[in-house]
Amino acid sequence: MAGLPFTRRTGHWTGVNAAALVVAGAGVLLGRSGLVLAGCVAVGLVAYASAGTPPAVSLRVERTLSTTRPDRDEDVEVRVAVTNEGESLLPDLRVVDGVPTGLAVEEGSPRHGTALRPGKTARFSYTLRAERGVHRFDPATVVARDSSGASERRVAVRCDDEVRCVPPLPDPAGVPLRAAATGITGETAVAEGGPGSAFYAVREYRRGDPLNRIDWNRAARTGRLSTVEFQRERSASVAVVVDARAEAYVAPAADDRTAVERCVEAAGAVFEGRRLAGDRVGLAALAPEECWLAPTTGEDHRLRARELLATHPALAPTAPEEPYFGTIRLSKLRRRLPAGAQVVFCSPLADDYAVRVARRLDAAGNRVTVVSPDPTTGGTPGRRLARVERSLRCSTLRESGIPVVDWRDGSLQSTVANAVRRWSR
Repeated sequence: MAGLPFTRRTGHWTGVNAAALVVAGAGVLLGRSGLVLAGCVAVGLVAYASAGTPPAVSLRVERTLSTTRPDRDEDVEVRVAVTNEGESLLPDLRVVDGVPTGLAVEEGSPRHGTALRPGKTARFSYTLRAERGVHRFDPATVVARDSSGASERRVAVRCDDEVRCVPPLPDPAGVPLRAAATGITGETAVAEGGPGSAFYAVREYRRGDPLNRIDWNRAARTGRLSTVEFQRERSASVAVVVDARAEAYVAPAADDRTAVERCVEAAGAVFEGRRLAGDRVGLAALAPEECWLAPTTGEDHRLRARELLATHPALAPTAPEEPYFGTIRLSKLRRRLPAGAQVVFCSPLADDYAVRVARRLDAAGNRVTVVSPDPTTGGTPGRRLARVERSLRCSTLRESGIPVVDWRDGSLQSTVANAVRRWSR
């Protein structure tokens, strides 16, 4: 922990010495022996406190968790045992356990104060509420003061533990691809001849062509063999991109889920929906840390996607502190996208950069659909202004031909279904 260990004077006795001298002096002038005695006692206490030094700290902290792999919203009981392994009494010991940043204390307190003799152990417990991700505990912070409280020593006691919460993928959301207008489910027609059902072209016969694709009528008229090609159909490639920049970590209130949490949920639902439709689906994130899972299929790929959405540092529950270089990250994403791959961009549209990302990807040939959780609910003037700005961004994208699923209240699945009904009118 930065800045630890260190010692310092607490300043609790500041001014007591002067007050004691005043009391003693008043006692002398007034001839009151009681005041003189009180002043002398106070001066003695101040002298004792000034001579005090912070105690040496030799502690062992052991943390026991009720479970290290909880489900989302499951309670995790944390029991902490602090043992004095030194040879001196710790008359004023205060311990603050290193609760992971992304977890909230549901019951009890991670703080504990006690006096601890050598070889003795103090215990306390509290309860956390599990959230998605890998949450590592920080070292416990210990403050040990001398018996007068005039000086203290602060140290960090390391105790490595983590809570790993990998929730299942959400129910699938049927976000249609832009090519869904063809009426093909799970497959996208491409400009390439081959097996299929829709006529594409007629070409000269080549050795090995199937007999059922030879145009016999033309052969009867011209005496030359030709082969009919149909429009090739193949599974689409879809990349679900999560906006996980610091700007996207916004929420209607301090205790509400952030927009990034809702984007991750949306990404999981879209991933499941397109996977069940037969597409090759991948995942990516726009974040300071690189995050990419190439589109493909299979159960192993599904498990990797679930793990990535739950535990990848780029999708951490707390906002990143590292700088985000938008031009570099977007260029790298564009190079990785397969040709013709469609993009489902999950973003709260909290700033204009998100709009530029969607438009640039779409202009580069990767058709984009935006799924946008709305973090602007609330009646404050700032929220109302943010709502207007976000609404304008949604309008800008729609005017550019990019569909936007505006996810406000209710489930994503019902919101998508309503949006699809509107688009089909």
